[in-house]
Amino acid sequence: MKITFYGHSCFGIEVNGKHLLIDPFISGNPLASAININTIKADYILVTHAHQDHVLDVETIAERTGATIISNYEIVSYYGAKELKGHPVNHGGTFKTADFSAKYVNAIHTSSFTDGTYGGQPGGFVITAKEKSVYVAGDTAVTMDMKLIPMTTKLTASIFPIGDNFTMGVEDAVIASNLVECNQVIGCHFNTFPPIAIDTEKAKKTFSEAGKELTILEIGTSIEI
Repeated sequence: MKITFYGHSCFGIEVNGKHLLIDPFISGNPLASAININTIKADYILVTHAHQDHVLDVETIAERTGATIISNYEIVSYYGAKELKGHPVNHGGTFKTADFSAKYVNAIHTSSFTDGTYGGQPGGFVITAKEKSVYVAGDTAVTMDMKLIPMTTKLTASIFPIGDNFTMGVEDAVIASNLVECNQVIGCHFNTFPPIAIDTEKAKKTFSEAGKELTILEIGTSIEI
C-alpha cells in the first residue's frame, strides 16, 4: 500500500493497482503549488466531509478521471446532481471491491459546502487491502468511538489531523493512537493556515516519548506501509 501526500489532508493511496484519492484540496493550497492536479490518478475519490479544504478539486479531478466518489449520501447526491459518479455510504457501512474495502466510520466535526448546502455527517475511512489497513480519521476530535476500530481491524497505520484549533491536536492524536491501537501515525491538517501552524519537530518528539512514530511527509512524497 503506497501513500502519497498532496498537502493538507489530501492523500493518494495505491492499492492493488487502483488509485484512491482522499479529500482533494490542492489547487487552493499554496504549499502544494508544485502539484499538478491534471496528472493525479484517481479511480475513486473518498471524501470525509464537505468543507472546502477537503473538496475543492473533487469536481475537476472526477470529471477528468471518471472516478467514483465515495462519501455519505448527502455529498454523493450533491455531486450526482452535477452528473458525477458516486456511491453513497453511511456510518458503519463498507464500500467493497475486489481490490479494497473502505468502511465509513464516525468523526466529530461539522460538514457543509461553501454554497451553504448541508454536507451530511462527517466521517473517516478504514481502508483495507489484503493484510494492510489504514485509518483515515478525517477532521475529528478524539472520540471514544475510535475504540471500536481495533475490535474488527488491526491497523497498519493511521492518518490523523494534528493541527489543533479545527481538529484534534498532537496530544489528543496520541490519545487517539492509543484508542485505535496503532503506533504508526501519519500527520495531516497542519501548517496550511496560521490557526493550524505547529512545531513539527516537537510533535514528533511528543509521539516518540509516547513510544509511537509520527511521520510528517513532505508534499509530493510517498511512504510504503
